[in-house]
Amino acid sequence: MLLKIVCLPAYFYIYVMILAWYILKNHLVPFVFASATLMGIFLLQFLMKTADRLVGKGLDTMLIIQLIAYNLAWMVVLVVPMAMLISTLMAFGGMSQNNEVTIMKSSGVSLYRMLLPPVLFSMVIFYGLIVFNNDVLPDANHAAKILMFDISQKKPTLSLEPGVFSQEVTNYAILVRDIDQKTNKLYGVTIYDYNDANKVNVVTAVDGKIYFSRDMTKLIMDLNDGEIHETDIAQSGLYRKLRFTHHRIAMNAEQFSFQQSTPGSSQRGDRELSTADMQIRVDSLEAIRQTYAKMYDDEVRKIFYGDPTIKPVPPNSASPEMRLRNLLNTLHANKNAVVSAVVREQMMQNEIDKYMVEIHKKYSIPFACVVFILLGGPLGVMTRKGGFGVAASVSLFFFLVYWAFLIGGEKLADRGLLSPFMGMWSANILLGVVGIILTYKTAKESVTIDFSSLKRFIPKNWQQQEQEQEQN
Repeated sequence: MLLKIVCLPAYFYIYVMILAWYILKNHLVPFVFASATLMGIFLLQFLMKTADRLVGKGLDTMLIIQLIAYNLAWMVVLVVPMAMLISTLMAFGGMSQNNEVTIMKSSGVSLYRMLLPPVLFSMVIFYGLIVFNNDVLPDANHAAKILMFDISQKKPTLSLEPGVFSQEVTNYAILVRDIDQKTNKLYGVTIYDYNDANKVNVVTAVDGKIYFSRDMTKLIMDLNDGEIHETDIAQSGLYRKLRFTHHRIAMNAEQFSFQQSTPGSSQRGDRELSTADMQIRVDSLEAIRQTYAKMYDDEVRKIFYGDPTIKPVPPNSASPEMRLRNLLNTLHANKNAVVSAVVREQMMQNEIDKYMVEIHKKYSIPFACVVFILLGGPLGVMTRKGGFGVAASVSLFFFLVYWAFLIGGEKLADRGLLSPFMGMWSANILLGVVGIILTYKTAKESVTIDFSSLKRFIPKNWQQQEQEQEQN
């Protein structure tokens, strides 16, 4: 007994300081690599999706970088749990491929102890993502929404084509008969001015130039050798003609300039709020819902027991037909009040469910980091492959299952067909149970996944090249 007590600190030092750090180091490097790879994939997808709304608007490079930086927030929330599964598969698959798992098991280190460092690391990431979801993600989503709306309001730079009327400038129609592409000089300019509804102004010029002011709020047209024709619609006999050698027109061009809105200028949605802010809205909606529920109970009570505030009409004061008509009108009004109360109560409940879904989502997605550790550890030992390709292929199946349950659960919870808790946590519960079962079975016995059956899908020339590389 004394010998065991003396050896216990040495064992603890060997496990914690050497073995645990070694396992964690094998896990950290693939985690960083997988995170960077997945972030690149998500970023490329985002750029391809929004490219048509960004290209051709003359946006500043820093503005595009700012938009990308805001959208990186939601990418981090999705990427980190996925990278956790891939890195766990790579770490334990590599150690299993090199027989390190077998050596550690023969030394008395169980799979549970091997999984302890990654599980502790995943809990740290889990807590960090919760803080990130409440403090960073809502503001980033709000800023990204405002910035994207401001960009969508910006029109492309004014484009003039010879012989074609351009009506891109508000209240103006511009016709240019020829354009010198080298000097950007315009020839044969005709401008219709519609700023005054009671007057029609037509400006013609031999040549001229067009450019934006420095603040991009005005479109300046410098014209040479032309005429101004002005007519009054109210006074059809009034006509005025002016000749000029040089004339400048300043047109409003705010639709061509980018004007960024200030933070907080628009109302925040559910994905732009923290858990505390959404809980405040849920409490307010719940109070309103209870008000409508009480209204429903009162109206139902009136239908079956009558309204005590209304005095009954004496029998002799009205005919039977009149009394029946009054009774039917009262019942019809009570029915409408009941239907209205039910519909409004259901609307409040749907809003509550929508916010509760987002609240649970802020915790369920980060908790997937812990679930994927329990799932990836035994799968890595079973695959005995530590490459990124095998880990990504195995992970893809579980990603599809997880996101199918998550997205489907969100839709069902928003429609009131499933509770927000089950909608957001069903994927974690399912994969968590599978991970626990796999961990238990792998810890008790050696289980290996054989990929030889998949070789028939690989072309024969690729197989020959692979065998030659292995022989060399």
